[in-house]
Amino acid sequence: MDHSMHHAGMDHSHMGHGDMDMGGKCNMNMLFTWSTKDLCIIFPQWHITGAFSLLVSLVAIVLLTAGYEGLREVTRRYEASHTQRLKAFSGPINPADDEIADESGTIPPPVPVAGANLNGGRNETRSLLVGWDSKRAAEHRGKLILAALYAAQVFYSFFIMLLFMTYNGFVMLAVAVGAFVGYLTFGGAAPAAKSVACH
Repeated sequence: MDHSMHHAGMDHSHMGHGDMDMGGKCNMNMLFTWSTKDLCIIFPQWHITGAFSLLVSLVAIVLLTAGYEGLREVTRRYEASHTQRLKAFSGPINPADDEIADESGTIPPPVPVAGANLNGGRNETRSLLVGWDSKRAAEHRGKLILAALYAAQVFYSFFIMLLFMTYNGFVMLAVAVGAFVGYLTFGGAAPAAKSVACH
């Protein structure tokens, strides 16, 4: 009699544990579907539990995908301003000087112009050296920022690809709508042939 009560207690506790698991599992699809039952989007915490959570998730996906175009526009604008900033430095740098500076670590002094005032020549030489250093620093800083923006674009594009790879028709449509909204909002002069997920 004790054994039967013990087994009944175990069965009851096992059933209760099984009921808890049923609500939290994610359904992973590898084929196209319109079903949203147990749909998880990228993370198990992003779980569609009903019509409201589906609607909120689709709006979030549209905004996320539109944001990708916003990031690309920020990158284009920064690149254009960086180019203008570099052009603003006076006095072209001789490419031969760049090679010498890279090898020795020092910048060769500019050749003074014949008949120039000595004091004026010294000031001109100093300003050229300061300008050269400033240009190099601006180039380096700009390259680092552009590399960071590029890395963010790559990460963002593959995140959008993961959204698409839920194979859910609603999510796929939300990604397409987000690309449409993003291009209308941010894509002014950008070529329309650029793909969102594959760079």
